[in-house]
Amino acid sequence: MAQVGLALALFGCQSSTDQGTEESAPQSRELVDLRSRILTYTAEFEPDGDYTPPSDAQREKLSEGVGHLLDGNATKAEQLLTPIGLKVTRLTDTASGRRYDEIAARRQGEAQHWGRLYLNADAGLRWNAQVPHPVSDRDTELLGVRLLEDNPGGSLVLAGAHRRAGEEGAADVAHSEDSAFHTIVVELQKRDVPGVQLHGFARDSDRPYEAVLSTGAAQNAHTETSAMADAMEADGLRVCRGWQDRCPLEGVTNVQGRAAQRQHAKFVHVELAPSARGDRRHADEAEKALSGLVTSWAHD
Repeated sequence: MAQVGLALALFGCQSSTDQGTEESAPQSRELVDLRSRILTYTAEFEPDGDYTPPSDAQREKLSEGVGHLLDGNATKAEQLLTPIGLKVTRLTDTASGRRYDEIAARRQGEAQHWGRLYLNADAGLRWNAQVPHPVSDRDTELLGVRLLEDNPGGSLVLAGAHRRAGEEGAADVAHSEDSAFHTIVVELQKRDVPGVQLHGFARDSDRPYEAVLSTGAAQNAHTETSAMADAMEADGLRVCRGWQDRCPLEGVTNVQGRAAQRQHAKFVHVELAPSARGDRRHADEAEKALSGLVTSWAHD
């Protein structure tokens, strides 16, 4: 069955949300290539897969468990997550040497469809990147991983299925509040963590842009969001700014954007053309501008 879920990885400057003492660290440990681990996971997503969202009770335990892990208490997190089929593992990334705590399914089954979470075990949280449509929005998962690897203080929330999996749009987590993805994003918003959500679109006559930027339901832009748009344009990308122009794909119905408005948390919705993703000609410029955005948040 296809998977809907999330992957969250954090690293950066020390803060009040830093990981706690080794006494509260996960007991299970592995040495891994983190990028390969994440991209191998998303490579399995199929548009015709089955998907069942977690129940209300399961989402409540997931939210509480993630909260405890963010607070550095892996023991308490495991107590909440184990009954719903999840486990916490301490990973060391062979490429960077950074340590991460991973929440993942204990075995094949229902929980496997909800996805994963990666939390850097050595640092605090300043921002999060969200990828709700991996594989479907091609290479957005790679962009999310690159932002995670290249910038301090960040996190990655990654949906675990193709958006067309399941029945009647159930796996489209950008428009569904009953997913593990949404549960995690809201938990971060409650902690006032700003988020940037990455999407991809196909070029068309009504979309003559490399990037469409908006702030979702809020429809206003902070200084750092405008600065990101300026940086993209300075590097030759055509940009539509949803807070001052009429743009396609502004994300006003995005449920994470609506939740951010309720929580008064910063949220930026980014739509990228194929040329601004993967290894195409504008991809480096897009990533550089996005890195500037999240770096500004890391220094707030």
